[in-house]
Amino acid sequence: MAYSYKGSLSFGFVYIPITLHSTIKNNDIGFNMIDKKTMSRVKYKKTCTDCEDREVKQSDIVKGYEYEEGKYVIFEDEDFEKIKSKKDKNITIDSFVDLKEIDPLYFDKPYYVAPTGAEKAFNVLLNAMEETNKAAIAKTVLGTKETLVMIRAKNGEMLLNTLFFEEEVTKNPAKEVKDTSSEQEKKLAKSIIESMTGHFEPEKYKDEYREKVQKAIEQKIAGEEITAPKEKSEGKIINLMEALQKSLKATQKPKKAAKAK
Repeated sequence: MAYSYKGSLSFGFVYIPITLHSTIKNNDIGFNMIDKKTMSRVKYKKTCTDCEDREVKQSDIVKGYEYEEGKYVIFEDEDFEKIKSKKDKNITIDSFVDLKEIDPLYFDKPYYVAPTGAEKAFNVLLNAMEETNKAAIAKTVLGTKETLVMIRAKNGEMLLNTLFFEEEVTKNPAKEVKDTSSEQEKKLAKSIIESMTGHFEPEKYKDEYREKVQKAIEQKIAGEEITAPKEKSEGKIINLMEALQKSLKATQKPKKAAKAK
């Protein structure tokens, strides 16, 4: 299995060589950009300001930092590697925290952590973290960017999430909205939540829209016309209390019929 990162995980004086593997696969349906007049694919040509429309090869493209208008310093991949310290190249655990303290707002990309040696040390750390329900916080440099990471253990697996730095998280524009709701409205909303409460079962949820797109593609290939599905109108509800009461009625589970004597 291809890995996204190869290095080591360390806590104290214990070093564990690891690789990171993406937990997510891209399931999108791919569409190409087409010129509707010629029905041919649209290509993106890389050129430059002084190239006179000449295409630039990928091998000739480098990273440059503009320190003055029109003046650049060039950075090669080796330059980024030279400025990395041993700590930057590895994942060094800074502290352990309660998992519930980490707001999912900070979560970015998830990875599986796989040992490439020191399996005993890996399992000691894995089991200790799972039994104490603690998550590890660390920093490392992935590519050319320093990254905050969280490592956790679940069901005998070690997982790593890259995290956003606090300065990267924007303020919520809805935070200043005044609360004008009544106690009765809040009570109804809580009742709706209670009636809809269950367990998270990810296998229950499927990408239904993807299935519709795939069906539409097949219809187009067969020369059929795509028609919009007929949907029943729910009618407009202007009053919040009425909307809450109707929602509660719709979400309440039907009571089992009393057994006949």
